[in-house]
Amino acid sequence: MSDIAHLAAELFRRAAGRDRFIVGIAGPPASGKSTLAERLRALLGEAAALVPMDGFHLDNAVLSARQLLARKGAPETFDFDGFEATLKRLRAPGADVVVPLFDRAADLARAGAGIVPASARFVIVEGNYLLLDEEPWTRLAGLFDRTVYLDVPRGELAHRLVQRWIDHGLSEQAARERAFSNDMVNVQRVEDRRRTADTVIEARIR
Repeated sequence: MSDIAHLAAELFRRAAGRDRFIVGIAGPPASGKSTLAERLRALLGEAAALVPMDGFHLDNAVLSARQLLARKGAPETFDFDGFEATLKRLRAPGADVVVPLFDRAADLARAGAGIVPASARFVIVEGNYLLLDEEPWTRLAGLFDRTVYLDVPRGELAHRLVQRWIDHGLSEQAARERAFSNDMVNVQRVEDRRRTADTVIEARIR
């Protein structure tokens, strides 16, 4: 049985008798969080919904005004308060919860683009900073019923991040500059400043 199948089975056991069970999947940029979350949702079936933290990116205009555009993707470039408030709403089933989703092609978050139905027993939340041991992110600690951390070698993360920017149309040099000036800084922050997860997956997901 794969790591993901084991995880799904464990979540079913731990969620027994619960109307709502929140799973947090954390890890550095390019560690495979989205891939794991999608596969886990497929295994959990129609009772599962997915909420990516990327939907809470601040708009580029706001980041420019705050002189943070070059650091997009860092903890300071997210709407933490909105994210926390949404997680608190998701804690209690009984009503649909509208969530924003990030449009990578347009490079912006779209408000009201997703809905977590009241019928969702499992809510899978994925994002870089769910386990970040810094204020205000430590306030998320009590909002997850189970946490998972993806541990991927730093060299592999660097390769993936450079390739990601090349896939977005940048030259190899520009892609390396982008990855190492910002993305790898965020990788180190996630790795060095994280709380302990309930489950650590040390596997290459994709």
